[in-house]
Amino acid sequence: MSQLSAPGAENTRRLLAMALGSVGVVYGDIGTSPLYAFREALRPVSHDGVTDVEIVGLISLMIWALTIIVTIKYVLFLLRADNQGEGGTLSLLALLMKTANGHTAILFFMGIAGAALFIGDAMITPALSVLSAVEGLKLVTPALSDYVVPIAVVILLFLFAVQSKGTAAVSKFFGPITLVWFLVMGAVGFMHIADDLSIFRAFNPYYAVAFLFNEGYVGIVVLGAVFLTVTGAEALYADLGHFGRRPIQWAWFTVVFPALTLNYLGQGAFVLKNPEAMSDPFFLMFPKWALLPAVILATAATIIASQAVITGAFSLTRQAIHLGFLPRMAIFHTSETHTGQIYLPNVNTLLMFGVMALVFIFGSSESLATAYGISVTGAMVVTTVLAFEFLRMRWNWPAWWAAGVLLPLFALELVFLGANMLKIHDGGYVPILIAATFIVIMWTWKRGTAILHTKTRHIDIPLERFIKSIERQSEHAPVSVPGTAIFLTSDPESTPAALLHNIKHNHVLHQQNFILTIRTANTPKVPREERVSARRLSERFTLMEVRFGFMETQNVSQALGLIRKSGLKFDIMSTSFYLGRRKLVPDAQSGMPHWQDRLFIALANAAIDPSDYFRLPTNRVVELGSHVII
Repeated sequence: MSQLSAPGAENTRRLLAMALGSVGVVYGDIGTSPLYAFREALRPVSHDGVTDVEIVGLISLMIWALTIIVTIKYVLFLLRADNQGEGGTLSLLALLMKTANGHTAILFFMGIAGAALFIGDAMITPALSVLSAVEGLKLVTPALSDYVVPIAVVILLFLFAVQSKGTAAVSKFFGPITLVWFLVMGAVGFMHIADDLSIFRAFNPYYAVAFLFNEGYVGIVVLGAVFLTVTGAEALYADLGHFGRRPIQWAWFTVVFPALTLNYLGQGAFVLKNPEAMSDPFFLMFPKWALLPAVILATAATIIASQAVITGAFSLTRQAIHLGFLPRMAIFHTSETHTGQIYLPNVNTLLMFGVMALVFIFGSSESLATAYGISVTGAMVVTTVLAFEFLRMRWNWPAWWAAGVLLPLFALELVFLGANMLKIHDGGYVPILIAATFIVIMWTWKRGTAILHTKTRHIDIPLERFIKSIERQSEHAPVSVPGTAIFLTSDPESTPAALLHNIKHNHVLHQQNFILTIRTANTPKVPREERVSARRLSERFTLMEVRFGFMETQNVSQALGLIRKSGLKFDIMSTSFYLGRRKLVPDAQSGMPHWQDRLFIALANAAIDPSDYFRLPTNRVVELGSHVII
């Protein structure tokens, strides 16, 4: 009997361990929202005093926002809309692009909009979360008020400085620390529910609806703050591949959702009994002796939340690069066993400067909260639209049925988005500017690469015609030299420019020549048996294709080991890799405005060297350049 139960016990232990890990990584962001969400929701209605019904209505709005948007949409539905186990906007986009029928352009713009909004979220979240936690020091001693921003800056600088070390060691502590944070949050909320048991009326959605009807325009403004309770919900979906559906669901229903509900109920009851606590209900719920430990624990939780969103930005950028939305960047792996743990120095630097700018410009979590929400609600609206396509194309639901299920949710999110748009003049323009910048960058790169491909295709020589002509030559044939040459190209039907330049300038042709194309599949990972394929074109020429998933490292040297095992023999130490280096020159007739030409060329020049990106042996790489007018 014990032998039979052993596998079940092991599976249970693994599930609990994964659920604990997801508490730290997945729920860090949403777990820090009680620091500021209720406080910010109270501000618009507190100028003429707050009634008991208004407080109950606010808590009701928060609880039902968590129930409808996080629980129903993300935890129960979207976690099932996966791309071979991977989640997130770009992962869902890659899945839908396989079966897109005439909607490719719309899907593309929706996908890059969602990705750009997530990057904006990745800049605002660390600044807002850390500031809101450190501001608790003002309650410990008012003398520290002037040091809130400097302390927050030091913490954030340290956070970005350690990114290159990787999160493998630190992540072991994420789950337990965040678990303690949720338990403390739930406990302090539970202790204060008894302050006014009428707060339980918040479970009745009538009070949420009545609040909106009675408050009118102010009620719509309050919705923008209420939405702060569900910030971080996108992380549920984006981190699906790291933990799996069941651990994330278990963590939500057993720890996160109960702790958040208890804390919001406790804050509401506490303010009902002590109206003067509206200035900072979260920290004021703690007794004075526990205030400093609570601030320290909150700071640790916000650092973890920031780490999670930064890691998410790294993963999203890697997906965008592999899917052709961004130029190649340096990607470093910080773990030998976990491929998802990566570090992108360019992205890290960009996020660091963006976060620092937000901290100095806004100076407080109260001011920065007005800038928050638009990026989150916008990303959620995008995900709902993509989910509609998923239901139609992947689950084969009729359009009317899919629309009927998602329309109420879509309408609710549009209301939240509209409420947040009212804060544009107070700082809401920040995430819009950030998202718009990244949309322009991704659109420019995608459009520019398509134009570049079209232009070079016109002047390229078809590969098969070139091979026939080179084999017919006798008098002016290039000198045959021993060894193997691999020519990288993005178009396997055309002769690589590096091959033409090698024959033109060096007058040599290797005994064995591989024309190599590297493809990124619309799947997270490609099985080893499907990694490499080859087709012999002639005695000396072979067409080779290497395929990677958009979540994989494109290590060509490692992949070539697979093809040698399949029978194609060549010595890697006597193999030369030839790359074509293009110098781009702007052209007024390119099809893009001049500024976009310049932006595309700047992005191309900033891209990492292909030999580094594809993990080629640097001492075996030869680059041959050419000018291309674009």
